[in-house]
Amino acid sequence: MTETKASPPADSVPPPLRILIVDNDQALAHAMLESLEGRGYQCEVATSGPEGARRVEHETYDIVITDLVMNDVDGMEILGRSKRALPDCEVIMVTGHASIPKAVDAMQQGAYSFLEKPITPNRLRAVTDKAAEKVQLRRQNLELAQRLDERFGFEGIIFTSDRMKQVIDRLKRIAPTDATVLISGESGTGKELIAQAIHQNSPRKAKRIVALNCAAVAENLVESELFGHVKGAFTDAVTDRVGAFEYANGGTLFLDEVGDMPMPTQIKLLRVLEDHQITRVGDNKPIRVNVRLVSATHQNLEDAIARGKFRSDLYYRLKVVTVNLPPLRERREDVVPLCDHFRKLMARRHHKAVKGFSPAVSRTLVACDWKGNVRQLRNVIENMVVLDQDGMLDVDDLPQDPDLIDVPVTAPESTGGLSALLGQPMDAYERFAIEETLKLTNGNREEAARILEIGARTLYRKLEKYQIE
Repeated sequence: MTETKASPPADSVPPPLRILIVDNDQALAHAMLESLEGRGYQCEVATSGPEGARRVEHETYDIVITDLVMNDVDGMEILGRSKRALPDCEVIMVTGHASIPKAVDAMQQGAYSFLEKPITPNRLRAVTDKAAEKVQLRRQNLELAQRLDERFGFEGIIFTSDRMKQVIDRLKRIAPTDATVLISGESGTGKELIAQAIHQNSPRKAKRIVALNCAAVAENLVESELFGHVKGAFTDAVTDRVGAFEYANGGTLFLDEVGDMPMPTQIKLLRVLEDHQITRVGDNKPIRVNVRLVSATHQNLEDAIARGKFRSDLYYRLKVVTVNLPPLRERREDVVPLCDHFRKLMARRHHKAVKGFSPAVSRTLVACDWKGNVRQLRNVIENMVVLDQDGMLDVDDLPQDPDLIDVPVTAPESTGGLSALLGQPMDAYERFAIEETLKLTNGNREEAARILEIGARTLYRKLEKYQIE
């Protein structure tokens, strides 16, 4: 369950910034154009205020350089229209000495800077470059936000099964709230990615999400990791340290494997959830925190409570809202699309040209029980991509994993309709096989044809014959 779209390659070149120069002094306007085009900018000229206003309202520019004093439509009007029509563009004012106070007024209304006449090429380029840096930084921040949305947004989670559709529908209702969430599921089902998606689709997305694996921290250090400590609190505490709660203030704290938290720490965590304040280890001063808590576990916490390993009051405080992630063996329809996604991802990462999977290996991968769930599947596909030599992943590329050896190729449990076909004509079996394979491939007809070991044209004819949408 990861992103469906690849990030752009690191060496991709962004398009040149577009600049509009508005000045009724044609000679000066074209001199500025030549100076900036030599810098690599894509420039256009409007030699009157009305023309500049028209271009601003009908085209897109990153930077507008406009004379302040013009007939009909002056620079202040161009500034106002630019900010309304192109809110992300930067406006540079060109002014004579006598109108500097008005240029200062323009800056207060959103202009980036002003250039005093006479304009030297070096000064023009320097101010424009600074404005361009601001535009590009804003663009990079927007692209980063979009990539995060793509990676952790619900639309980026790969699935085709009804089980996962129900999970995603539930998450879409949970994320916009501030409710405490408990995610349960076997190891490798993607609990941390779900926590990231909840945060990225919440009102707290502008703040950080901090993850802490309770099982990976020594028992005597869990409290320090959560709440921080002051210098001298224990032998190795040589400086003050901010804990996860403070670091995540305003955002989201994700506690993975919360079932492994020591009992004394559970008591303190319960108090924090009730009072919304923490106390660093070795200190007496309380610190208020505003954190949304999302926790996860692969354990049955109710069994842990019965065994005296987990506090029931903390359990009910953590499970305000619950999300259960089904294991991969219970949603086999997701295996093929996940395999294809991981194939593309690993091929890019390891610079390999891998075209796809053979029908035989696809059947094997679907039939596997995947005890390690999505994490195991991802690792297997990476192993296959790394060792592949012919550009097609086949059974000979499968790692020597006991889970993948002699896997019986049977129909997925989710289909459940084979017994109903007994006594039916062969067409019924064929239609059933085509429909179920299309489900496995998330509607990808070419992939379905490969798995069924028939030609794409043959599949299209059968789709028409059986009136399968």
